[in-house]
Amino acid sequence: MKHLLATEGLDPELATAVLDTADGLKETLLGREVRKLPTLRGRTVITLFYENSTRTRVSFEIAGKWMSADVVNVSASGSSVSKGESLRDTALTLAAAGADCVIIRHPASGAAHRLAVWLADAGTAVVNAGDGMHEHPTQALLDAATLRERLGGLRDRRIAIVGDVLHSRVARSNIHLLTALGAEVVLIAPPTLLPTGVEALPVTVSHELDAELPAADAVMMLRVQAERMHGGFFPSSREYSIAYGLNEKRLKLLPAHGVVLHPGPMLRGMEIASAVADAPASAITEQVRNGVHVRMAVLYHLLASETEGTA
Repeated sequence: MKHLLATEGLDPELATAVLDTADGLKETLLGREVRKLPTLRGRTVITLFYENSTRTRVSFEIAGKWMSADVVNVSASGSSVSKGESLRDTALTLAAAGADCVIIRHPASGAAHRLAVWLADAGTAVVNAGDGMHEHPTQALLDAATLRERLGGLRDRRIAIVGDVLHSRVARSNIHLLTALGAEVVLIAPPTLLPTGVEALPVTVSHELDAELPAADAVMMLRVQAERMHGGFFPSSREYSIAYGLNEKRLKLLPAHGVVLHPGPMLRGMEIASAVADAPASAITEQVRNGVHVRMAVLYHLLASETEGTA
């Protein structure tokens, strides 16, 4: 694997191998007082974030450090980007400084792909940590890892993705990955929060949350991304919550084995009630924990594995 830029077109066997590696790393570290492996000793991993992040950035940093890589964090506000330096020049600077892998989050869709092109001659691996409204592949991988852990597998499982699908790169990456791994995906949202061309995706579309929950093995609640909205997509936060919020009453509609996911950050009281977020059915904390192991696995396949090919 040369890069991880998207889940669209990602080989299911490679995705499964990454998930299996994450399981193995999790098992290896279980019970260790010092969580440190020598796997990436001598490698340099740089996180380049043009957007704010807590979970993704921290988990990549921990993943790299647990594998003994040297991890350097670069933020746009504290770098030459704030002086007007282009993304291309920043990328080439990082590669020249010795970066083996650059993990990028950027507000422009396609930024990670451009970075991979610019760094092709340098041999620097690129990981997409979220580009605009396009994709967020490691989030989808950690979601898949959590669902495999809770449900025992993904094939023929019905996963409901609820809320602001239109602006969600998490939803897009999950649609591609989960369907490739054999799951059935149903998108539940108001018509205004569904992307154009959704009918061409391998998904079922619904506008009725209550009707879909009894048949769902898992429900993934999405944050309403107000920062990406220009105009009215729904009447009010209260009306959105009434129609599409996951509250305690709706939680009871899920099967007994049903799992609740959320990529974070959560807007408690809007798309998800606090009692639901903290309920036994919730795997939200497990998502964060699995995110470290999944990102360790991604770094392993990029920088330490003999596997070849591009994702």
